[in-house]
Order: sequence, then structure tokens, then C-alpha cells
Amino acid sequence: MSPLAPDDSGACSVLYEMGGVTVICDAGGCAGNVCGFDEPRWFEKRSALFSAGLRDMDAILGRDDLLVKKLALICEQVDTQFTAIVGTPVPAVIATDLKALERMSEKKTGLPCIALNTDGTRLYDYGEQMAYYRIFERFATERLTVKKGKLGVIGATPLNTGETDSKMIKLALKNVGFDDVVCFGMDSGLEEVGRASECEKILVIAPSGIKAARLLQERFGTPFEVGYPSMGTRLLPSDEAVAATHGLKGKRVLIVHQQFLANALRKKYERAAGCEVTVASFFMMHDEYMRDGDKRLKEEEDLISLAKSGEYDIIAADPRFERMLKGTDVKLFPLIHFAVGGMLNKEK
Repeated sequence: MSPLAPDDSGACSVLYEMGGVTVICDAGGCAGNVCGFDEPRWFEKRSALFSAGLRDMDAILGRDDLLVKKLALICEQVDTQFTAIVGTPVPAVIATDLKALERMSEKKTGLPCIALNTDGTRLYDYGEQMAYYRIFERFATERLTVKKGKLGVIGATPLNTGETDSKMIKLALKNVGFDDVVCFGMDSGLEEVGRASECEKILVIAPSGIKAARLLQERFGTPFEVGYPSMGTRLLPSDEAVAATHGLKGKRVLIVHQQFLANALRKKYERAAGCEVTVASFFMMHDEYMRDGDKRLKEEEDLISLAKSGEYDIIAADPRFERMLKGTDVKLFPLIHFAVGGMLNKEK
């Protein structure tokens, strides 16, 4: 299996369209991984995303003042509302004090700074969770009048959805009665975060958004629910499309994806095709949204063992997992997950 998107990529994905200056605290390799593999919006939208460009002696001696100086120079040239510093394995190994960097940066630039203690060893959703929580904690502070029909969506990143814009998500949600839909961090920036209390409800479409949604509920009383919008012929099909899928009727299915999309797809498979469905994931899974029998996967061998167990007829998963099914009678049903295979959703 190819490497899964790490936590620093998840943090950068949340921050990409927020309007800040994001510095990846690395020597260049982690920034290259974000820009070259984990962030497809580079082809469509600009973002002030920089590498700290740490050199050997910078890392050995911990030259935090040099990083802050470079960040201040960037802020003189880029119109920005805040700064963010994203950790990688280098600062983790040398025990960089990111909170101190946060304070130093704020003093030097006069702008709010968010330092995220990612280390490149955990998966993307951990970094997303950290970034969502910090951005709402810092900037969603004003209690505004609630706007009826306004829905806020947390979890809309390419890594979760395979989408580079919010068009399909907004269309699906407006079709079920919401007049105003904002996907935080996708086609929206920091201003919408600051107006989060206007939302009548929050929809969390990925497990990485739960912590931030609970913060908004505690701070403003904004209710939230989890789910995933039905997007026609794309990632989450309609009931009619599921019912018409050849070979799915009455099968035993294992869905491998991020938990909330997988749960929504499970309901469709059960309702429209009479399937017996189990959800599994290599990523974050919240206990309260798991059923008995759902699986947390840690290693490739975990999925291979499930494929060989004889318990499933079909595994709905990213095509990158197909090689794990060799030698079994299990059929792969392609289910794109950008954080796994680096492919985006396209209309059929």
C-alpha cells in the first residue's frame, strides 16, 4: 500500500483557503509532499503556503528566531489575516517549542498565529481535527443572530471528499432544503469562520470535524449532526443508482473509507440493495458512530485478513487496495478516497 496522507497534509488542507500564511516547518520535503501529492487545489486556487527551508544547522541549533524573521518578511509582502506554523518530523525530533514559536510570531508580525503540533507520523485526519479545532477556537468567538436555513459544513477537504470545490456538496444540500450552505475552508475563508454562530445547524461530514462542532455547540448552542450529502453519480450515489448497480443485491459488503461517508453509504446499500454491510477504516473512528462488528484497521494485513475471511462478497474501497484482494474471491467496488490513492471524483 502506498503511504497514506499524513497529519501535516491534513492540517494544510484545512488551512488552504482560510486566507492565512501557512509555514510548513521543514527542510522542503514535507512541503513537496503536500504540494505534489496531497493538495489537488494547486491546479485551481492559490494559497500562501511556504516551507521554512530548514537547513542542517538550523535544525541542530534550533534557530527559531530565523524562522520568525522570515515569516515576518513574508507578511510584509502578502496581504494576510493570520499566520500558521505546521509541524513535521524535523521539529518533532529536535523538540521545537511550537507554542513559543506561536508567541514569537505574534509579537513579531502583530498577527494572530496558530502553531499545530503535527509530526508527520500520524494520519491526515488527526491534522485536520487539530486545524479545525484551533481555527474555530481562535476566530469563531462572536455570537451573531442565527440565520434560518443556513447550514455550516465541517470536513469538506479534498482528502475526505475527493472534491476540489464545494459545488456538488452545496447543490446536494440545497436540494434538501437549506438556503445558504457554507463549507468551512472550501470556497470560503476566515470571514465565514468568524460568522459560524449564524448557522442554524452544523453538518459534520468527516470524523475530523467532530471536535470543532462540539466546540461550536458548547460556545453558541449550535446543534450538529453527522452525515454525508448524496451527490448523484459521484462518490455517494442516490438510492436509485445503488439499486441499479449490477451484482450488489443482497451481497455481504465491507466499506473501507472515512467513517461518516462509509456510514452514509452503508444506509443506502442496506435500504436500496438489501446488503449486509460492515464499515472499516484506517482512519479515525468515533465509538458512538460505530456498529457492532465495525473494524478499525491498523496494518495492510488487517484488510488482507478480512478479504480472506470469507465473510464478504464485495469490498467497496479505493482502487489502490485492489492488490490486497489477489488470491481471494472478493470483488472490489471502486470507492475513491483521495487520502489513499490520490485520485479525484469525476462524473461518470
